Amino acid sequence: MTKKIPHRLYLTEDQMPTQWYNLRADMSEKPDPMLNPATGKPVIPEDLYPVFCEKLAHQELDDTTRYIDIPKEILEMYKNYRPSPLCRAYNLERALETPAKIYYKFEGNNTSGSHKLNSAIAQAYYAKEQGLTGLTTETGAGQWGTALAESCCYFGIPLTVYMVKASYEQKPFRKSIMETFGATVIASPSNTTEAGRKILATNPNTSGSLGCAISEAVEKAVTTEGYKYVLGSVLNQVLLHQSIVGLESEKAMEMLGEYPDVVIGCAGGGSNLGGLIAPFMRDKITGKANPRLIAVEPASCPSLTRGKYMYDYCDTGKITPMAKMYTLGCTFAPSPIHAGGLRYHGMAPILSKLYHEGYMEAVSVEQTKVFEAATFFAKYESILPAPESAHAIRTAIDEALKCKETGEEKTILFGLTGTGFFDMTAYSSFHEGTMIDHIPTDEELQKGFDKLPKIPGIQE
Repeated sequence: MTKKIPHRLYLTEDQMPTQWYNLRADMSEKPDPMLNPATGKPVIPEDLYPVFCEKLAHQELDDTTRYIDIPKEILEMYKNYRPSPLCRAYNLERALETPAKIYYKFEGNNTSGSHKLNSAIAQAYYAKEQGLTGLTTETGAGQWGTALAESCCYFGIPLTVYMVKASYEQKPFRKSIMETFGATVIASPSNTTEAGRKILATNPNTSGSLGCAISEAVEKAVTTEGYKYVLGSVLNQVLLHQSIVGLESEKAMEMLGEYPDVVIGCAGGGSNLGGLIAPFMRDKITGKANPRLIAVEPASCPSLTRGKYMYDYCDTGKITPMAKMYTLGCTFAPSPIHAGGLRYHGMAPILSKLYHEGYMEAVSVEQTKVFEAATFFAKYESILPAPESAHAIRTAIDEALKCKETGEEKTILFGLTGTGFFDMTAYSSFHEGTMIDHIPTDEELQKGFDKLPKIPGIQE
């Protein structure tokens, strides 16, 4: 008799991973090095010290250490909300009448409402260990800012958050939560930094972008004694910390005697996608298995599907190192879609490299189709998903419907990275029929490509 797979499987605390997995160690070709914008040469750890905590700078540039021990102080805070459940979407399967088996890793069971806490705790811990007196960051939809506010409160570190103006206005209660944990929240671009003032002088009515907010947060950090900057996505160190999501998923599926044929994650900067796929990408690279790995991005900000694989600045103000990634250009200003956490002009260098080499697929979807999938999922699985997560749901449903057509019993795993309770303005817009889709034209994208940096001998 076949063993009944539970609706939700929780690992025990003792089964939780005690190490992060560094995917770069198993990549035969490493991501291209970040470049120092002042010298044009590959970045070394000391170049990053003015901006990042020293241990995080070393994690950022470590291409060889496969597993890194998670400090016990971080593990203890993880246990407040981890391990997170691996869920079998029985009701969704029945509603779709698909032979596919659908699983999702649910990261929304914490106050931040998302996976972001996995890296926020780590980054706040290393800041405390180094004796810093404060941190700065940016946030899009607000999940990262909320997660970091919680973490900084726990470790007793002041925090300043530059929140993308579109989300600041759409999601005021995210701001309230961050302030509850003691953070100072500023709408970006703002007149509190030189970078913000320059952006406002050029476009006073801008709704902002993650690139803008990063510029302001970095400037604030480097001009304030005892402060450093931390980032919630894109960077190697962030994908390292998020690998706990994929490692838990791998262990839970192994306990169930399962292995995914398809792994799907939403993609903005790459934190949740990189974390979820890490062990499965390892298996693909090493030849152990061959799962399909799919990145799902908004059609309004299509860095993988329509971007250029080139060196670019990670921020709009051009004060950060340059990274080789799929990018729309650091000056690209995406439309104010409701999935604010996906409004970033570039994709994580690790994921960009893997996509460029054909290890991973990418699709882009319009937000009306995303919210159609979100409401369908909510009705059958009783979880209201964040707009970002709903991008993965959209593609998971599409893949399950393909199985319905072919009769294939594929196993699908996707990342449900957060809840949508602070996104009710977006849901209302969808239900009222006022939500619109914006897909940038080739001409609009070309404006960003035209301003990509010229680097002698590397990128002419």
